[in-house]
Amino acid sequence: MSSDLAGLCELVAGGGAVVLSGAGLSTESGIPDYRGPTGRARRADPMTYQRFVGSAEARRRYWARSHVGWRRIGGAAPNSGHRAVAELERRGLIDAVITQNVDGLHQAAGARRVVELHGGLDRVVCLSCRQRTPRMELDRRLRRANPGWDAAATAINPDGDAVLTDEQVAGFRVVDCTGCGGLLKPDVVFFGENVPKPRVDECFALVARARALLVLGSSLAVRSGLRFVVRAAELGVPIAIVNQGPTRGDAEATIRLEAPLGATLTELTTRLPGPAARTA
Repeated sequence: MSSDLAGLCELVAGGGAVVLSGAGLSTESGIPDYRGPTGRARRADPMTYQRFVGSAEARRRYWARSHVGWRRIGGAAPNSGHRAVAELERRGLIDAVITQNVDGLHQAAGARRVVELHGGLDRVVCLSCRQRTPRMELDRRLRRANPGWDAAATAINPDGDAVLTDEQVAGFRVVDCTGCGGLLKPDVVFFGENVPKPRVDECFALVARARALLVLGSSLAVRSGLRFVVRAAELGVPIAIVNQGPTRGDAEATIRLEAPLGATLTELTTRLPGPAARTA
C-alpha cells in the first residue's frame, strides 16, 4: 500500500476518477463529523423514518432540533477541500462525486455532477403529494409559526440535528404541506429508509466506469458507502482513501493517506496539470 501524495497524484492524473465523500470533508467548514477527530460518537438514539411518520411528538422533536441545526448547515461555506474537488472536476480529472453528505457544499463549491446519496437538507418533501420545496421557505414558515421561540443548541450533528432539551422542544409548533396538508420531511434518507434504487444503481454505474475511486473524509462505517468500495475492489478499480482515522475500506485501498483533507487536496491541485497541459 502506498501512502504518499505522489502516488495519489499519479492515480488522479490519468483522469476518470470518481469521488466518494463523507462528513470528514466538511469539518473544515464548521460541520462536525461523527467519528473523526472533530466529531463525537454517533448519537445513540437517531431519528428513524418509522418514528418520524408514526409520532407527532417525534416530528416536533425532529423539526425543533433541525430548525436550529439548519442555521449551521445552511450558513456553512465550502472549504478548500470542496473547492479542490470542484477544480479537479473542471480540469477533467474527476468525472463525478458521490457524496454521503447532505450539506450541499460540493455544489456550492462549483462541482457539477454530484450524486447526493442520502439526499439534501436544502429541500423538503411532502410525504403525501411528494412536492419538493426549498428548505429556506420552510425556515420562514417555522419562524412565523414560532414567534419568540429561540433555542441555543449544545451540539450540532452532521445531518443538522441540534441537541436541545425537552423543555426547549416542548413549545415548538410544526407546520404541514401548504398544498395538501401532508407531513413534511427533509429530503434526506433517514435511518430505517433505503436509498432509492435508481440512485444506488447510478452510483454503481459510476464506479464501474471509473479509472479510480477516491474516498475523501469517510470512515466507511455504514454499508451505504462501503458497498461502492467493495464493488470497486471486485472490479479491480484502484482505490485511494484520504481520511483522518481508520476506515472499513483500508484493506481494499491501493493508496491510503492519513492527512487533513483541505491541505492535501489543495496540494493535489497544485501538482496536477490543467486541461491545456493534459491535452497538449
